[in-house]
Amino acid sequence: MEKITINNNLETSFSLPGNEKQTSVEGEGSFGEALSGAIGKVSDLRNEADQSVHALATGENKDIHQTMIAMEKADVSFKLMMQVRNKIVTAYQEVMRMPV
Repeated sequence: MEKITINNNLETSFSLPGNEKQTSVEGEGSFGEALSGAIGKVSDLRNEADQSVHALATGENKDIHQTMIAMEKADVSFKLMMQVRNKIVTAYQEVMRMPV
């Protein structure tokens, strides 16, 4: 059995084919708290990128590479957050279409 560690401190374990063990997610808190924490991290990355751009523009920092890395981290994390949101909305719409 292999373990995957996710950045938001949730630990997911899964079983390989042929193993009867179920998938489990360990960690305290609800899905809403995990989602809120992930959104907070995206916001923090965006703020770090903004600060890095401001420091580069004012001449405090002359390292354009670190500024670009910070901007790309913020961009990729935002795009991932939007894809997760789209999947959640799609799942909600499918559940709402189910007959009662």
